[in-house]
Amino acid sequence: MTTATGVEAMRLADVDLANLDNFTDGVTPWRMFHTLRHQDPVHWQPEEAPNSGFWAVTRHADIARVDRDAETFTSTKFVNLEELDEDQIRKRASVLEMDGVRHRALRSVIQRQFGAGVINSYTDFLRGLTAKTLDAALAKGTFDFVKEVSADFPINVLARLLDVPPEDNQQLIDWGNRIIGNTDPDYADVLLHSAESEKYRDLPFRSPASLEVFEYGRELARQRRGGEGSDLISKLVNTTPRDGVPLSAQDFDNYFLLLVVAGNETTRHTITHSMLALLQHPEQLARLRDDPSLIPTAVEEFLRWASPVYHFRRTATRDVELGGKRIKEGDKVVMWYASGNRDEEVFGNPYDFDVTRSKNDHVTFGKGSPHLCLGNLLARTEIRIMFEELIPRLADIRLVGEVPRVRSNFVNGIKKLPVEVTLA
Repeated sequence: MTTATGVEAMRLADVDLANLDNFTDGVTPWRMFHTLRHQDPVHWQPEEAPNSGFWAVTRHADIARVDRDAETFTSTKFVNLEELDEDQIRKRASVLEMDGVRHRALRSVIQRQFGAGVINSYTDFLRGLTAKTLDAALAKGTFDFVKEVSADFPINVLARLLDVPPEDNQQLIDWGNRIIGNTDPDYADVLLHSAESEKYRDLPFRSPASLEVFEYGRELARQRRGGEGSDLISKLVNTTPRDGVPLSAQDFDNYFLLLVVAGNETTRHTITHSMLALLQHPEQLARLRDDPSLIPTAVEEFLRWASPVYHFRRTATRDVELGGKRIKEGDKVVMWYASGNRDEEVFGNPYDFDVTRSKNDHVTFGKGSPHLCLGNLLARTEIRIMFEELIPRLADIRLVGEVPRVRSNFVNGIKKLPVEVTLA
């Protein structure tokens, strides 16, 4: 049966957000989210051992409530589905797994580097970099848009922010794939929850690639310590956080790894999903070609539509009622941002891709949260400039192959996007 929104209905009993194979076809996740929002918006999802299950929060309003209330729904017990003991949490905690004073203090170390003043000063650099990326890719005629455009561009931006040589870019991309793709056999060195992963239980994402990232970051820290650079590494090693507690070696390792992963993956996947959406909705691409002034508005629709991160987790610090359910202290509470971005209570015709959508209260970067994505302005700027530069160059663009997706219920990623272009 198909609903009035065009989404094929499914039985509540068939919903399984813990089954990663449900996240590889680009369709099933949205069917599951639709079912949950309408039938059980705060839903208990069992998991296989060693995990113990979680509450799936799928409505926009409930997601916002959880995201804003760090006292009741803490990040300090970890923000992914994997359940850690206290020793693992202590070793693996990044700024994402902190709340309160320490969280604010660590954010403040590099917050200014992601503020409007600094990001706006990058505009000429970003436009030049975009042109360079597109010149190289489009000249090929037929190419993988992920490899040549949407992965290449953000990693070059990250290299600039870290002040590392462009020849390290592919290594940074590979590290991000191996770490974030820890549940995908095409990417992972060691699959999460495999017996072998126990050897890496104290590393972020249980990925041995984390050790390589740590080593790389430590060498950069050694070079920059005591200097006066304005790059992110220099800020991390030469700035005392506002709470007066210096970053430990472990704090630096985990912060640096977060920058390498977050600085590339989400923008890359948003650009890819946006290009795929424009390919599937050529009338929307035509609108942007005819009226480029729509692109800043379209960026918010790109972010809503792409939802590059499916979820983040919190943990209840007390017994609490949410959506008519009684959540117990210690329960995992998972905000499914992707579902919130299709909530009919907030978005008119949420399954329509509409580059003119003016009311777009998406939760892609979080919603009223102290953990609001630090790089949201940079991401918006990168995406805007990419499509401002790309669209006028295209007379035509066509999909010419399969679009495989990352096997993950955390990152909503596309591995390849084969396209053929005709230049304007």
